[in-house]
Amino acid sequence: MEQRQLGATGLRVTPVGLGLAALGRPAYINAGRSRDLGEDRSLEAMESRSHEVLDAAWAAGIRYLDAARSYGYAERFLASWLHARDVDPTAVTVGSKWGYRYVGEWQMDAPVHEVKDHTLAMLRAQLPESLVLLGPWLRLYQVHSATLESGILADAAVLAELARLRAEDGLVIGLSVSGPRQSDVIRAALDVRVDGVNPFACVQATWNLLEPSSGTSLAEAHDAGWGVIVKEALANGRLLDEPSVEAAAREAATGADVVALAAVLANPWVDVALSGAATPAQVTSNASASAPSPALAALVAALPRIAESPDDYWATRAARAWS
Repeated sequence: MEQRQLGATGLRVTPVGLGLAALGRPAYINAGRSRDLGEDRSLEAMESRSHEVLDAAWAAGIRYLDAARSYGYAERFLASWLHARDVDPTAVTVGSKWGYRYVGEWQMDAPVHEVKDHTLAMLRAQLPESLVLLGPWLRLYQVHSATLESGILADAAVLAELARLRAEDGLVIGLSVSGPRQSDVIRAALDVRVDGVNPFACVQATWNLLEPSSGTSLAEAHDAGWGVIVKEALANGRLLDEPSVEAAAREAATGADVVALAAVLANPWVDVALSGAATPAQVTSNASASAPSPALAALVAALPRIAESPDDYWATRAARAWS
């Protein structure tokens, strides 16, 4: 798989990356988890599965790996794999996130799985936890699901600490965004300044065929030199059953997942589209979207508009059960 620059950050990435949201904890909102993972969701089983998927991703050429403190034990699983495979820190870009705490205690039916906290105390607590595990591999550190309501983009103390981490510790600082106001948050982040410099250099946002509303603001971020990472390209599995996507996949003799990911990568402002694979076969299939054939590219360009309103899309997502 080709490698490319992540905006103007200096980091090297691949068009398809692997996100570990579905692999680091027993329950998540993606469709088909019983089929993909079976009934054994023990910590040992999930770590083994994570290593299998990471092996398949590496074999497919994927060189961007994405975790978060709140993804259960995702950082731990990733760290044990990096050490076991003796991966050269210069051969891969690893990103993680702070701002949510995992509180599910490895329970499938936990009433709450994660809790947001965008305070300076949380940043200072979680970064050392990430560094203990990921050490020299951690290059991109992102605010997890920044919102206007959390106040983080106006918190002078947090922004000053992020600026210090960028200037003194050499971390690339980014933010992920979610919800119907993604574009407002991205534009507000683009305007942030600490002593005349924006600490942020990368954004991770949801963009897919059902929820493309962030596209214009992501293009603006790209034009400003930011790296752009797209998450939830398959809409947590919803697009795998979308008739127009399935029809294009049949015509191209490929999977619906490849069509959905190719649609993301067709945007010139995208640096990385994340695979949320839970099995080795899924990540191998997802990776093939990085080099679509001319026929597939034409089919993707001709897909009908199926976008929902952002409010409807995010309400549907919020109602999804963890399984």
